[in-house]
Amino acid sequence: MRTTEKTDTTVRRRQRRGATAALVMAALMTTTVTACAPPLRDLGPLPPRFTGPPLPADTVVSEMTSVLAADGITVEREPSNGQGRCSERLMGRHAPETAEADLKAAFARARSEHGWKTGPDMGSESLILVKSNWTVIASLPGESAQGIQAPIVMSLTCLDGGSPSASPAAPSPAPTSS
Repeated sequence: MRTTEKTDTTVRRRQRRGATAALVMAALMTTTVTACAPPLRDLGPLPPRFTGPPLPADTVVSEMTSVLAADGITVEREPSNGQGRCSERLMGRHAPETAEADLKAAFARARSEHGWKTGPDMGSESLILVKSNWTVIASLPGESAQGIQAPIVMSLTCLDGGSPSASPAAPSPAPTSS
C-alpha cells in the first residue's frame, strides 16, 4: 500500500508543477504579445450606415411603384404592420412570358432615373437595390403554370431614420371595463 500512496503523491506534485508552468507560460506570452504589439490607433468615428437624408416610406414606395408601372408591372402596397418599423411590401402579378425581363428593366430604370444603386449580390434569383436608408429586394419570378400570371413580390426595408408608412393602421379595440 505504501508504494501506491507514494506514487499518488508523486503524480499530484507533477500535475501541480505542470499547471504552474502553464500559468507562467501564459503570463509570459501575454506580456510578450502586449509589449510587441503596435498600439491601437484611433481612426475616428465610423462612417454613416447610409448616405444622404433618410427617405420616408411613402417616397420609396411611390418611386418603386412608378418604376414598375413604366414597364407594365402593376403592384399594390400591402398594409404595414403598424409597429413603426421601416418595412413595406409591394405585390402584384404580371404576364409570365415577360415578367423576369420587365422586372430587370424596371430595376435598371430605378438605377438610371432615380439614383438607386445595385445592392449586394445575393445570387442570380434576386435583384437588390439600395438608396439612402432603404434596401429593395425582389426575387425573380420562376416559371408559372400555363395561364397563371407570375407573382411579383418586393420587400422594402430601411435601416433607420425613415418615417414609417403613412398607411392607416387598423384601430385597436377599446378596453371595456366590467
